[in-house]
Amino acid sequence: MECLQANGYRLTNPRRITVEILANSKRPLNASEIYQLAKEQYAKIGLVSVYRTIEKLEELNLIQRVHKPEGCHAYIAGFTGHQHLLICTKCGKTEFFEGDDLQQLIARVSLESNFIIQDHWLTLFGICSDCQQKQSH
Repeated sequence: MECLQANGYRLTNPRRITVEILANSKRPLNASEIYQLAKEQYAKIGLVSVYRTIEKLEELNLIQRVHKPEGCHAYIAGFTGHQHLLICTKCGKTEFFEGDDLQQLIARVSLESNFIIQDHWLTLFGICSDCQQKQSH
């Protein structure tokens, strides 16, 4: 929240609540889910306020956009350093992992495509161990 204020944004109730919801979530949430959770805490919040806050948080790299297999975007609190995501397709559990060994692949793609690769984003989808155990019973 200090980062928002340091960048000239007022800390309104809708912004504070949206930040808290994202900071406390263990899984990526889409704007509609954030809005529904926020309404439980602040009935006057508008969906537009949630979208605007998401936009500002993303600009400041405080949250990360997650491209879900079903096509919608969700968001999760940001992290320090360069990490990637593992997301369970059953329960939504999210874990971060480091992918430093991708550098050779990125260099090869850059060379073969004649692109200067500036950044990358990797999200892997699968079934977590908890959900695997539930499936086997």
